[in-house]
Amino acid sequence: MKILLTGVAGFIGSKTAEYLLQRGDEVVGLDNINDYYDVNLKYARLEKILGISRDKIDWYTFVKSDLYERFSFIRINLEDKQAIRMLFANGSFDVVVNLAAQAGVRYSIENPYAYVESNVDGFLNILEGCRHHNIKHFVYASSSSVYGLNGKVPFSEKDSIAHPVSLYAATKKSNELMAHTYSYLYGIPSTGLRFFTVYGPWGRPDMSPFLFADAISHDRAIKVFNNGDMLRDFTYIDDIVMGVLKVIDSIPQPDALWDSENPSPDSSTAPYQIYNIGNSQPVRLMDFIQAIEVAIGKEAKKVYLPMQPGDVYQTYADTSKLKKDLDFKPSTLLREGIKETMDWYKSFYKL
Repeated sequence: MKILLTGVAGFIGSKTAEYLLQRGDEVVGLDNINDYYDVNLKYARLEKILGISRDKIDWYTFVKSDLYERFSFIRINLEDKQAIRMLFANGSFDVVVNLAAQAGVRYSIENPYAYVESNVDGFLNILEGCRHHNIKHFVYASSSSVYGLNGKVPFSEKDSIAHPVSLYAATKKSNELMAHTYSYLYGIPSTGLRFFTVYGPWGRPDMSPFLFADAISHDRAIKVFNNGDMLRDFTYIDDIVMGVLKVIDSIPQPDALWDSENPSPDSSTAPYQIYNIGNSQPVRLMDFIQAIEVAIGKEAKKVYLPMQPGDVYQTYADTSKLKKDLDFKPSTLLREGIKETMDWYKSFYKL
């Protein structure tokens, strides 16, 4: 199977590519390597995990992997409509996995245009490529943030997502709506994945595990928002990726009940699905911090702050649909995952 994987220099993308290649798929990886966070980490993922040397990377040029015969990389912006058209025209892809996006809830308040350009305009370019080139399955990253102010827990795929509280969440909701429209109009099988607070080795430095670890390691105080009264469904990276692979191999069929107990007669024509992928065991923020303190071997200094704009009190995944349809449920225990994460962190940053 030949797969186009966008966001391949990212945290989830690089690990997904590794798993796909290890099982024998052919993968073309795309990324623009933007500077939202340290590009050196992105280049390191490409080189250490996927065998793409930094000095060979240039815009619009395919680079072959030194580790995997069936992997190549190209640097393109999703919003570059002409480049994406050419990529699809020459690619002969079977499956497209879109993990590329402008990430970050708080940053979306500061720089909204970046989110619309990448997460909406870029997403449309990918959908158009799928439409015109007979893609067998389109899989894309959504986010638990789409649940916004939803007060019912755990979050089910059938719950309302009418009240997002950040532009990032709004763009992810728009992705789901756009994908459903293309599934309905053009029969493109598509599956959206609502990821819940992913952590693990090679993770983004702007995410809480590494912000906390960096501060603790250098005797700086950590910022604890909402006075620590927050719950997150922390999900280990390997569990996330195994879920992605399960979804890739399960092409959705038209499903009249995907989001409604009272479907319209026409709804059954859309081969469309949405899945939560989360640990389904929300953890108190203070317990999460304590697990990092144990793994590092040092207690954190803490500064307690109010809830930040765009944040939500809790995330909690109902994964019963994932289990029922695909016989998969994340299983990595928090302390086990945090230990692996902190071991990598100390090794990579030479602490």
